[in-house]
Amino acid sequence: MATPASSNTIISRTFSSWNSTRNFDLLTEKKNKNKKVKKVNAVVNAKLALKTQLQYRKLGDSDLNISEITLGTMTFGGQNTEKEAHEILSYAFDQGINILDTAEMYPIPINKDTQGRTDLYIGSWLKSQPRDKVILATKVCGYSEESTHVRDNAKVLRVDAANIKESVEKSLKRLNTDYIDLLQIHWPDRYVPSFGEFFYDPSRWRPSVPFVEQLRAFKEVIDEGKVRYIGVSNETAYGVMEFVHAAKNQGLPKIVSIQNSYSLLVRCRFEIDLVEVCHPNNSCNVGLLAYSPLAGGSLTGKYLDIDSEAAKKGRLNLFPGYMERYNTSISREATVKYIEVGKKYGLTPVELALAFVRDRPFVTSSIIGATSLDQIKQDIDAVLSVERPLPSELMNEIEIIFKKYKDPSIL
Repeated sequence: MATPASSNTIISRTFSSWNSTRNFDLLTEKKNKNKKVKKVNAVVNAKLALKTQLQYRKLGDSDLNISEITLGTMTFGGQNTEKEAHEILSYAFDQGINILDTAEMYPIPINKDTQGRTDLYIGSWLKSQPRDKVILATKVCGYSEESTHVRDNAKVLRVDAANIKESVEKSLKRLNTDYIDLLQIHWPDRYVPSFGEFFYDPSRWRPSVPFVEQLRAFKEVIDEGKVRYIGVSNETAYGVMEFVHAAKNQGLPKIVSIQNSYSLLVRCRFEIDLVEVCHPNNSCNVGLLAYSPLAGGSLTGKYLDIDSEAAKKGRLNLFPGYMERYNTSISREATVKYIEVGKKYGLTPVELALAFVRDRPFVTSSIIGATSLDQIKQDIDAVLSVERPLPSELMNEIEIIFKKYKDPSIL
């Protein structure tokens, strides 16, 4: 049995041991915190000191070597004047961007009175540019009963020979050029869930123009020298595989690209199966042109305060109903989480969102649009000034948020 003195000795030794352990733990915690601070500072310093050059990548199995940023133009003629459009185009191409994306139905929102104006602004700019230095991508409308104003005397738009031919001829005239580098189907001729829809509704199936027939129509304009390559947009894994197989089996032109929405808030549709379908090792080699990497501007954080000046000037407020899925879902909550993580690593919301898409191994190029010169400068700087690749610790934190929210705009 221990004496009181020996008990005190044991207690004293035990406390001393606990105190030493506690001091060690505190010291270790302090060191870990210092390491984290150093890592954050390293990211910031890398961002400030190591501004990189634009990277260029082959688009699918074409010979188009495109910049990792594609200039989106859908606001030209709507929110932007011709002068502003020219300033944005010139600045972007001076920075090394070599590809722009337009569509026969632009500007957005769709308006019969302004349709085609985007192309006209691009066409007037092209007059002063070396045509072979500009990679011009445009899009032909898919099935539509509402947008028939883009054709002469049409009751419905289809992806068939007559529609493709008329679309190409009109686009060439507006764009002031004699060929299109990349012609994409804006959305499929058949029914698919798109533009914010996620789940397939079997009851909405309808007969559509066969894939082979669509490719034969594209072959005609390619053989005429009016189009170099073709691609798809807002497409599914089924559609990509059917186009690829039809081209292989019938000796027809193969699609080289897919233009789909992809961002921190919209990942599942591509990552679940399209990434496998488009993989070059699986004989498809279809390059992703990721549109809306800022989720319609939501990932900038400007819509978190709906009364802010930036929010009032934003598209989601200027055009009621436009991309409302980002305002009527838990996308706002997820956006806050991503912004907090970015701030922890010294990154602005724009830098985090654009660098994330930039670093995905299956992304060929991000389509980035802007309504002002300052905005396009900020976006290009965000891509070029952030460390490549993003730190693994940061990517792990992004994945933790993703596991909780998945694609929040579909809820």
